[in-house]
Amino acid sequence: MNNVIRSLRLAAGLSQVELAETLGVSRQTVNALETGKYDPSLPLAFRISATFDQRIEDIFFPGAEDAPPTGGRR
Repeated sequence: MNNVIRSLRLAAGLSQVELAETLGVSRQTVNALETGKYDPSLPLAFRISATFDQRIEDIFFPGAEDAPPTGGRR
């Protein structure tokens, strides 16, 4: 899953620590989110959305690895 958390955080003038405190997570979690190493839970995605006053789908979007599988029966 890809996201624009880093750019939103920087535009808001927040450090990773400040964003982490706002969201109730660790700085390491914010870093993992920004680098795409961690996909947030739905409640966390909603908190991120509310923090930046953005729709979830404007923050998170699927990457190539998130595409549905192909093949199978028709």
